[in-house]
Amino acid sequence: MAKEIEVKVLNIDLDEMEKKLEKLGAKLIAKEYQKNIIFDSKDRYIEKELNSYLRIRETKNLLSNEINTKLTLKKNINKEGTRKNIEITTQIEDVESMIIILKALKYEIMEEGYKERKSFKYNNIRFDLDKWDKDTYPFPYMEIEVEKEDDLEIAIKLLNIDRNHISTKSIMELKEDL
Repeated sequence: MAKEIEVKVLNIDLDEMEKKLEKLGAKLIAKEYQKNIIFDSKDRYIEKELNSYLRIRETKNLLSNEINTKLTLKKNINKEGTRKNIEITTQIEDVESMIIILKALKYEIMEEGYKERKSFKYNNIRFDLDKWDKDTYPFPYMEIEVEKEDDLEIAIKLLNIDRNHISTKSIMELKEDL
């Protein structure tokens, strides 16, 4: 189980941000292609009652060709200033079997989305440059994930980020705003 602190930076140019990160000396740690499958019950129990979502993520690291698949329950615990989540994650060996199990438990696929991600690390700050398929979310953004909220302030100053572009919304909430 992991606790994460993150924000999204909207209305940015990913190429420009990548250049800023490289100029800072941030290290490219991953270049990925992801398939994300979201599950819930018909009554949206996971979303409405748990303030969470259940996801299978298949990730292909384009730098190493490694494929990794995980099941995650991501529970939001705070959206004030930063988005704080608890992630409970386990490795999956067989996606199709996991989908069959979830469907037998009355969960269904709510949506599938595909994302390209480049991840950079600078000190203890992770920067994810994300671009979803047009049907999932048509606008690129950057996620900043930190271990301490003070590091978020450092990231904002280092990259000269407009605070009006910072969001604590989940991808689901951003989609609802469209």
